[in-house]
Order: sequence, then C-alpha cells, then structure tokens
Amino acid sequence: MNLPAPRDLSALTAGAPDADAANSAPESVVDLASVRFSWTGAAPMVIDIKTLRVARGERVFLRGPSGSGKSTLLSLLAGVVTAREGSVRVLGREIGILGSAERDRFRADHIGFIFQMFNLIPYLSVVENVSLPCGFSERRRTQAARAGLSVEGEAVRLLEHLDMAAADVLRRPVAELSVGQQQRVAAARALIGAPELVIADEPTSSLDADRRAAFIDLLFRECAREQATLIFVSHDASLAPLFDRNIEFDEINLGCGPATDPRHAESRLTQ
Repeated sequence: MNLPAPRDLSALTAGAPDADAANSAPESVVDLASVRFSWTGAAPMVIDIKTLRVARGERVFLRGPSGSGKSTLLSLLAGVVTAREGSVRVLGREIGILGSAERDRFRADHIGFIFQMFNLIPYLSVVENVSLPCGFSERRRTQAARAGLSVEGEAVRLLEHLDMAAADVLRRPVAELSVGQQQRVAAARALIGAPELVIADEPTSSLDADRRAAFIDLLFRECAREQATLIFVSHDASLAPLFDRNIEFDEINLGCGPATDPRHAESRLTQ
C-alpha cells in the first residue's frame, strides 16, 4: 500500500537536516564500536557490529528480516541488555559501565520507545498511558509542561494529532481499544516529554494508509522540533525514502545467531 500523494510526502520530509548541517559533522547520539552480543557464552553471536554512528537530529530507517537481531540491537541501545564486547555510547554515555538502576534512569529520561507489542497498561486510560513516562522521569515531566501545559494537556495535544483526543476516548481503558488505536497511544507515550532519542520498532504495522501518514507526520514534526534522533525499524520499504538514511541490517551486522531469548521481554524497558 502506497503512502499519500507526493504533495503530502514533501510535508513529511520537512525539517530534515540540510546539506550544510550534514557537512558540519553534527554531534553523535549513537556510537557503536566493535559491539558483540550473544544470549549465552556458548550461543552464536546475535550482534556483531563493527561500527554504527547516528547523528543528533538524524532520521534513520533500519530494515532487515525477522530474527536478524534488530530488536536485540534496540535493547542494547536502551540498556536493557549490555554488550559482551565493544562500546555502546548513547548521548555520550557508555551504556555498558552503568549499573542497572542507572540504565533504567537514563532510559526513562532520554529515550522514547515505541514497542512492537505496545506494552500499554491495560487498566489505565488512554491519557494515563500517554502520561506514564512523566511519572518515571522528572526531566520529561518538566519538558512536557514547559510551555505552560500540564502533563495531561501535552498528552492530549499529541493524541489530537493522531485523532485520539475525543472525550469518550481519552478516559477509556486501553484494553477496550482496537489494535490500531493502541499503536497510536503507544506512539504518543514515546514522544511525551521530548526524549532526545526515539526508537520505533515496527510502529506502523497496524495502521491504514491515512493513519500511517498522520503518525509519520507527528513523529517527524516532534523529532524535528526537539532536534531528536529517530531510529525507525520496519519491514515497510515504502517508508524508506522519507528518511535521511537507510540501513540494511544484514549489511552492518555480522551476527548470525537466533535473535530472541525466552528471558528477554519488552516489558523490561521502563517507560
């Protein structure tokens, strides 16, 4: 299914770094060097990446087959797991030397994560789910309210862009929503509080063409407004031209082991 007409696509690409900005060697947000990871000492390497650098404000499209280790890479960036070898630096911090509590705090303060399986709290309302990261992070709570809005007001603003701000929807438990609606709530939750790094794992898989365009528009505009970096994982090759850079995962990852481990769960990512 194709995205809307070229006129709409040009709007989606607004705010991309221009050539002069690219030539100025912008600050790095993600730096990986000689990173290797396997789930156990005897298991094959899932991740074996010599180098990967993502600049501040850059929008990167990451594509690869299921089971290739993409989600494991995202877990390394978020500090859910740590590399066996090499360096993983995010926003200038070496993730591997942080303790578990420090990684949790860093993730809550600086990373917005749109989960493939959403990880919404089923008994909380739509607006409560979107506001949730601000309960874990004073930094994001302050950012959400910095323009005179309350945290709830900022949650509603984000939901309005995704056609999810009707009064009867805002207070509805997310368990009563459709899959596509839950996906939009998960996106708004990741964006609240202006995280410097936004990671999206197959975020448009349950959206139709119109909803997908609105979602991408919101994602790009919010990231551009805060000069946030976006790493977007998807199988949908039609989205690739919208991004500053496309990466085929099997071209940078030499690992060949199974990408998942039964102990790994997305719920370990604090939001």
